[in-house]
Amino acid sequence: MIPDRLNQDCKELVLLGVLLGILWETGCAQIHYSVPEELEKGSRVGNIAEDLGLEPQELEERGVRIVSRGRTQLFALNLRSGSLISAGRIDREELCMGVLKCQLNLEILLEDKLKIYGVVVEVRDINDNAPYFREDELEIKVSENAATGLRFPLPHAWDPDIGKNSLQSYGLSRNTHFSLDVQSGVDGNKYPELVLEHALDREQKAVHHLVLTASDGGDPVRTGTARIHVVVVDVNDNAPVFAQSEYRVSVPENVAVGTKLLLVSATDPDEGANAEVIYSFRYVDNKAAQVFKLDANLGTVSTIGELNHEESGFYEMEVQAVDNAGYSARARVLITVLDVNDNAPEVVVTSLSSSILENSPRGTLIALLNVNDQDSGENGQVICFIRGNLPFKLEKSYGNYYSLVTDTLLDREQVPSYNITVTASDRGSPPLSTETHISLKVADTNDNPPTFSDAFYSAYIVENNPRGASIMSVTAYDPDYGDNAQVTYSLAENTLPGSPISSYISINSNTGVLYALHSFDYEQFQDLHLQVMAHDSGDPTLSSNVSLSVFVLDQNDNVPEILYPTTPSDGSTGVELAPRSAEPGYLVTKVVAVDRDSGQNAWLSYRLLKASEPGLFAVGLHTGEVRTARALLDRDALKQSLVVAVQDHGQPPLSATVTLTVAVADSIPDVLADLGSIRTPGDPDDSDLTLYLVVAVAAVSCVFLAFVIVLLALRLRRWHASRLLQASGGGLVGVPASHFVGVDGVRAFLQTYSHEVSLTADSRESHVIFPKPNYADTLISQESCGKSEPLLLSGSSAFSKDNRSLIQPSAQVIVPGSWDPGNEPHMGLPAQLEACFSLSHSPCLCSLSCCVSLSNK
Repeated sequence: MIPDRLNQDCKELVLLGVLLGILWETGCAQIHYSVPEELEKGSRVGNIAEDLGLEPQELEERGVRIVSRGRTQLFALNLRSGSLISAGRIDREELCMGVLKCQLNLEILLEDKLKIYGVVVEVRDINDNAPYFREDELEIKVSENAATGLRFPLPHAWDPDIGKNSLQSYGLSRNTHFSLDVQSGVDGNKYPELVLEHALDREQKAVHHLVLTASDGGDPVRTGTARIHVVVVDVNDNAPVFAQSEYRVSVPENVAVGTKLLLVSATDPDEGANAEVIYSFRYVDNKAAQVFKLDANLGTVSTIGELNHEESGFYEMEVQAVDNAGYSARARVLITVLDVNDNAPEVVVTSLSSSILENSPRGTLIALLNVNDQDSGENGQVICFIRGNLPFKLEKSYGNYYSLVTDTLLDREQVPSYNITVTASDRGSPPLSTETHISLKVADTNDNPPTFSDAFYSAYIVENNPRGASIMSVTAYDPDYGDNAQVTYSLAENTLPGSPISSYISINSNTGVLYALHSFDYEQFQDLHLQVMAHDSGDPTLSSNVSLSVFVLDQNDNVPEILYPTTPSDGSTGVELAPRSAEPGYLVTKVVAVDRDSGQNAWLSYRLLKASEPGLFAVGLHTGEVRTARALLDRDALKQSLVVAVQDHGQPPLSATVTLTVAVADSIPDVLADLGSIRTPGDPDDSDLTLYLVVAVAAVSCVFLAFVIVLLALRLRRWHASRLLQASGGGLVGVPASHFVGVDGVRAFLQTYSHEVSLTADSRESHVIFPKPNYADTLISQESCGKSEPLLLSGSSAFSKDNRSLIQPSAQVIVPGSWDPGNEPHMGLPAQLEACFSLSHSPCLCSLSCCVSLSNK
């Protein structure tokens, strides 16, 4: 490459030499180079040594270096060959998007003479980008009665390249209804439009699929495609119309995010749904799409990102309004970003002497400063000055460079050190300023950043760790001296979903030990990636960082979750069917379970925990398949209940159970007949509780049955005894004397008596009714006769005609009616007994002595 400033005419070499000498002295020369983009790293750009009039070996001796500021350095000096080479990938589209001529500026400094040379490198475009569409697919709705010749705007293709390498043409796939027409806009862009050539019939074909192809003019030709789906709809014959064909607005760059900038409005003469309009961007570049948003329903254009006049001062977009039938209108939106004084001047110390001799002459260079303000106009004009009455001054150098030099002779004995404050202030309103402090003293220069012992760190921690647990320690070394070698550690700002990284891990700023601030959960995240920064204490501070990965190890803290069978929410029971004709190994169902843990903790095994019919079913250890272990027999119950346990292989192992109900039947009616009795217990203990209830009911039933049997035995015994008494005699003549006990010289008969007694004597009858229970084998004293309830006498009781016995035809016990103390006569005995019974208040049979005594009276 030959710089533009060289002239090949030999006749003008002398004049050119003189001109180069003058430019060399003034430091205002510029060198031009031209290179294609996408150069490999280390590619030669130009011979800088030759263009500076130096030999290659003189570059290092004279301290020649690049001092450009700003973006990442793209060029470097090869001190051996004296060439300017590329230091990294050069992408023209990234550096100069939308600019026809891409020029990169850098400055070359000769330190021995403190001279600055400007270098301009022009980057030529190559065809390294294919055209592309922002939307890979586009749907267009067309009314079936649309007239031929109707046009539909298609998406605009983008190609970052320029010239012939940029977008050149469009093409449309072959079809019978549509053609492609490309329009050239006032901005020079080509806009494809879909033209309806033949009438559409929705009943014949409702959707047409087309492919739009964009091609550039490079060699080889690159293309990009977009799919277009044309949907035929019914009857909408009016397209939206914008109120303005062009909308303009100017906004300051410091406008708040979310501010509504303007409103685009389109109306449709149709009614109802056909008049509804949807707004969208039809043409917008990448930067504008990241800053502006168009409300699809309201048509408001608002900001979604911060505006920056220094990055882009003007945005041009095209919006479109589309109704439900696909008819559309478009309008241009032009947004101008006004500059505000929001950037303070930047002062960069390019060269600095850390010490100076006290006998240095006036004008000795101390530092070389580069001053820049990113604002424009008066906001970007900068004035530099030194605060205080100090023996220094600033001299304007090349471009925005200032030289800090001594103004008078210095005396170390009077002032051993100086703190120089350089202030850079712009002319904005209000003005912004930046202060740069320079310490003129013999001291160490902080030129070494801390260095970590390892290039990458990995740490492992088990989940459910205690808070404050130590994870690991990192160490960085700084070869500087004093404060410049004192290292402090910190974590680079980074975020996990929902929280900053500093809320999970902390680091001791002095020792570099990392601590866990949370108990980690392996199921939430398995690893953390962060950067540890080491800062020294120098001025300016230098730092370095290292990547650290913390891996969370799994613990067995999750119980297996059973996915099938699931318990229905309505409480019903799910039943699996197994035909009685099933052979051994027949698959009845399968238990499906998962474990949120990983590795061995998530390995599951299945086993049959409980079965209503042991040996009838088997469960696959690893598959969970429930199969028959033997052939089903007729004696096997219709309902079979199985409890299957699922266990993982963690330490300690965790498990879960599920209860299955299997209906054994050959046909559906067999299942339905007993389906109402099939219930799956919600808890394995329910079966035990049912057993206890059944045992209790059986025990109570047995006790009640025994009681009934004993009661019947007693009744039979009494009945049998009464039968014996009735058969033993019609009077008391044959009763042994052992059956009587004497009371006051009278013997009473001790036997069980009935509630009803009939006494007969001659023609009188009396009937005695005792309402109280019977008494057996009991002798009632004479005193007890007056303490009981009265006897109820009827006219059915009588003595026998011979007055020797009491006759009771229907009683269980015969009451004696003859008594013979001293062979006394029995005159008037019925009346005496009747008086005895009427005077007695006892339900019992009064003693005969009582009755005799009363009758005698």
